[in-house]
Amino acid sequence: MGALVVAGLVGLTQVSGEAPADSLVVVVMETELGEIEITVEVERAPVTSENFLAYLDAGLYENGTFYRTVRADNQPNDAVRIAVIQGGMDRSRRAEGRDPIRMEGTGETGLRHEDGTISMARSGPDTAAAEFFICVGPQPELDEGGRRNPDGRGFAAFGRVTRGMDVVRAINALRAQGQNLDPPVRILGVRRRGGKAGELPRQDSNLRHGG
Repeated sequence: MGALVVAGLVGLTQVSGEAPADSLVVVVMETELGEIEITVEVERAPVTSENFLAYLDAGLYENGTFYRTVRADNQPNDAVRIAVIQGGMDRSRRAEGRDPIRMEGTGETGLRHEDGTISMARSGPDTAAAEFFICVGPQPELDEGGRRNPDGRGFAAFGRVTRGMDVVRAINALRAQGQNLDPPVRILGVRRRGGKAGELPRQDSNLRHGG
């Protein structure tokens, strides 16, 4: 997205029905404002999912942050505007990061940048590593062929938020200096969740008012 850099839902469009449960991994991201539950599409986006889960399993997202918000009021020079929040790993542990991964674009996976989609941040193709973003509202210009990134390759979607979009929207609305959250929102931990993958999101809000 040009500006989405590498240091590195409700709903992804399904191309041919619902994915089987064993092709999904549910993770819970605990932030200062509450939990975000994410269903990772390990079968449809295997390269991207494996990379994200490897960072998760190594504990590298613990003490990371959501540090960037992009919304209508802070991208005055962009002809194609989007709405996302961006986060990533604990920067004090960058030396433990993995090599960048091959880009699995939306044309390859069939996943789309819908409301709540989680996707990898990048600069050029094949440069994504640890940083990710979550869409706030549908963002078709981030799909392959979209106009947000000059190379037209879009970004690598790999999952969706299934609970906690209230937290995502709250982060998106926080005070920022330009697009930098001031202060960032800490990620307290990310873990795999037991139980049935892909279950319907619960309707209760888990937003922590007052931070």
